[in-house]
Amino acid sequence: MDDFYQLTPDQQAERLTLLARHALQHWDLTPESISLIKYRENAVFKVITADNTFALRIHRPGYHSSAALRSELQWMAALDEAGIAVPKVIPTADGQLLVSVQTDAVPEARCIDLFAWISGEQLGSVEHGLGKDAESIHRTYRQIGLIAAQLHNQASQWPLPDGFERQAWDAEGLVGEQPFWGRFWELPQLTPDQRALLLQARDKVRNVLCTLEKSPRNYSLIHADFVPENLMTDGDTVRLLDFDDAGFGWHMFELATALYFVLREPDYETAKTALTEGYCQLRLLKHEDLQLLETFLTARGFTYLGWIQDRQETETARELTTDLISRACHQAEKYLSQST
Repeated sequence: MDDFYQLTPDQQAERLTLLARHALQHWDLTPESISLIKYRENAVFKVITADNTFALRIHRPGYHSSAALRSELQWMAALDEAGIAVPKVIPTADGQLLVSVQTDAVPEARCIDLFAWISGEQLGSVEHGLGKDAESIHRTYRQIGLIAAQLHNQASQWPLPDGFERQAWDAEGLVGEQPFWGRFWELPQLTPDQRALLLQARDKVRNVLCTLEKSPRNYSLIHADFVPENLMTDGDTVRLLDFDDAGFGWHMFELATALYFVLREPDYETAKTALTEGYCQLRLLKHEDLQLLETFLTARGFTYLGWIQDRQETETARELTTDLISRACHQAEKYLSQST
């Protein structure tokens, strides 16, 4: 077989479609059509049968263990049971949340799961921002804040199942010697001045994070990817998608993630105010929590540089590198200019 990783993205997608079709046997589903809707690292397909529509996800190899993926799905099922607007996990015919499937089309076994289809449209995208009027942004971000608070309320009280396993977006995971998404300060595209700036900001962030408590009040399971493209709007309803990066972390890191890619939008202050208003409607934020926003915005910028550092061979990383460096350095400069 040809080396899968030397194929073009379109050729890889063809192979993954064959794998998706084969995997549907575990759900006793006969598809009328299978179409790729997203392929960055995971591959997500829209599956239409005679009776229903689903989203099937083929996971990238080597990112999460089977136990971690199963834990993600257990949390999503618990959130759905609690009435929080997330995709409904569809178990296999024999009750499994996740299957491992291998065919000749793809070189290694892939973990695969299935969800009920979510209708609507993306709130926005990393590349193109929000593109909506201020009133709509306020309404939407207030609802995002409500969803985040609902999520954290559930996570702060939910007893973890036996064997639950997810990564931590803590001080080590964000700014330690081996951050979860990679040593961002080693990104080859950084200039010496940019690298020095980021290292100085990293030291300041680490000093702050190492003093923070980790309690159910401010730290729990979080989604960790509240970006516009993971929020599906349908009328007044906003659903949160894609829990692939979910793990343990501070709640303010969650809110910083929701705001990071709208920092340069004209209506950023509108979005920030609405987000915190919505959140505080269901969950308390202290003044000292809000004072940490710039710290977590800076840490969030670091993570995206770590992400491209470890994925430089991908088209997505190549397309976003210049913009992500610019964003991270701008935020680092702003952060360092503030009094401690």
